[in-house]
Amino acid sequence: MRVLLPLLLAASAASAEMIVPTRPLPALTVLTAADVAMVSGDMPDAPTRIEDVIGSEARVALYPGQPILDRHLAVPATIMRNDPVILEFARGGLMISTEGRSLGRGGPGDTIRVMNLASRATMTGVIGPDGTVAVAP
Repeated sequence: MRVLLPLLLAASAASAEMIVPTRPLPALTVLTAADVAMVSGDMPDAPTRIEDVIGSEARVALYPGQPILDRHLAVPATIMRNDPVILEFARGGLMISTEGRSLGRGGPGDTIRVMNLASRATMTGVIGPDGTVAVAP
């Protein structure tokens, strides 16, 4: 049994695969199937399925041959700097919506700074799935 364990470990390590870029990819690139490939290797904290990385946005520059890790990827930005946005403030039964402008970029769930166009006040809000920004009191 002692002989089998190292053989099993070696076999499982040899069959492991990781995802690497096929070309240099600058930060903020949305990954497509042509941008990535599976290679043999084992890397902790690395996605193991190509479907998990396609459509993600690179947080950092990615280089061919280097494994793509979970921390290198993010949800693609849906709001860019200076985009017009709808600001929503909700408290109790009251809901106020107004026009604003983003002062940063981000995707759903990200916190960004925004400017209320009516008052010129800047505030922080969370981007919703529909692109609205929920601002806190």
